[in-house]
Amino acid sequence: MEKHDIKLTINGKVYDVSVEPRRTLVDVIRDQCGQTGTHSGCEHGVCGACTVLLDGDPVRSCLMFGVQANGKEIRTVEGLAEGKNLHPLQQAFTDNHALQCGYCTPGFLMLAAGVLEKNPDISDEELVDALSSNLCRCTGYANIITAVKAAAEQMRAG
Repeated sequence: MEKHDIKLTINGKVYDVSVEPRRTLVDVIRDQCGQTGTHSGCEHGVCGACTVLLDGDPVRSCLMFGVQANGKEIRTVEGLAEGKNLHPLQQAFTDNHALQCGYCTPGFLMLAAGVLEKNPDISDEELVDALSSNLCRCTGYANIITAVKAAAEQMRAG
């Protein structure tokens, strides 16, 4: 199959890759760019484990082809922390026991980052609605919601 040369900027680093048009973005991110924090779950856009930020918006990377992201800015879970300093969301997930197996966590973190960066004053109802689009089979969601609310407060405070 013919490959296409594309340029992806992931967490500020440029990746020039040659991809088959049928390769999903999650596969390109993981297999060709080595950013394995983004998880592939259901591969149908249902679970949200593969959520990344594409030009600042949360997207399911299993639902788009790598070639569709050509020239776009992508942020994955690896791009949240600054060195050894965790992002407020990562710290809040740790502090509030918002993960068990951890498989869904990167998707929740990226979804929450995208939501809070666009609307730091999001209401509780809107936040629960936004987070309900991702699935977790372990936690029951209460601690995830608590963690995101805590991170939102910290992010608003600066």
